[in-house]
Amino acid sequence: MSQEQQTPHKRRVRYKGKYPKKFEEKYKELQPEKYQETVEHVIRKGNTPAGMHISIMVKEILDFLDIQPGQTGFDATLGYGGHTKAMLECLKGQGHIYATDVDPEESAKTKKRLEEQGLGEKILTVCLQNFCTIDEIAEKVGGFDFILADLGVSSMQIDNPKRGFSFKADGPLDLRLNQEKGISAAERLDTISREELAGMLYENSDEPYCEELAKAITDEIRRGNRIDTTTKLRNVIEKTLSFLPDNKEKKDIVKKTCQRTFQALRIDVNNEFEVLYEFMEKLPDALRPGGRVAILTFHSGEDKLVKKALKAGYKAGIYSDYAKDVIRPSAQECAKNGRARSTKMRWAVKA
Repeated sequence: MSQEQQTPHKRRVRYKGKYPKKFEEKYKELQPEKYQETVEHVIRKGNTPAGMHISIMVKEILDFLDIQPGQTGFDATLGYGGHTKAMLECLKGQGHIYATDVDPEESAKTKKRLEEQGLGEKILTVCLQNFCTIDEIAEKVGGFDFILADLGVSSMQIDNPKRGFSFKADGPLDLRLNQEKGISAAERLDTISREELAGMLYENSDEPYCEELAKAITDEIRRGNRIDTTTKLRNVIEKTLSFLPDNKEKKDIVKKTCQRTFQALRIDVNNEFEVLYEFMEKLPDALRPGGRVAILTFHSGEDKLVKKALKAGYKAGIYSDYAKDVIRPSAQECAKNGRARSTKMRWAVKA
């Protein structure tokens, strides 16, 4: 009997119902080129298809940046490429955009997708590096006319259980944007002290139960129970908050505490505040005179940092104008895309 006859045929996982719960079962959403109708249906329902990302505030960004053919731009976070594509279309084949991303897996997919849409290397250069290296790229190209920094994590990263970004699905507690560098969140927890963890939870996500969670997590690890999966961390959080009264509010409090804890760990293992601080320091020199920058923030920590840097730059005469008040997504966009609700856009114009 041949090897082919001995190997049983493995059937594809059935697409269960309208909205399969498991990431690997959503093969139609993960192949938008084959199942466009399914993808469009999911989007119409106000959801983001698995493996995709719906860009936020595209119109507001384009209105402010006022991109003209022949200009040179910088997209700090390539992601799924939605913002990048919209900005490239404004160039009408004249000019260039340089985009950075630290995720080798997703940036390769996005680059290929954009190339297939006619947006290749003649008009777009994708750099696998952190956006805080903006000064290196700016020096080579002579600065930028427009810059966009979307500081949010992309949906396709959050949705994939293998990346460990979400407490909603079981997976390794990783949380790195580039899984080839640094240490995972699980490894970070292996050696962290109770005091340092409490400080991280408070500084990175304003977690009100930071002391209780830090004690519970470090006690669990000291007992020899390694917290190396998303489910294990979620279970510790739920157990820690079991003292809360059993009412309608408890479920929401636990959910938000999970979100804040995962956010705090993600910020820490990716050095997000350090990277953003460095980017904001280098930003003025990367912009050409009259150049514009738009920055999307998603939580108070990064928003305060951006606001402070732009205000200081304005007072120093570096920027001729800056956003004294944030621009927020429309009510319609928030209704269609839940991620938009926490988004703030700040901007500045180089003097």
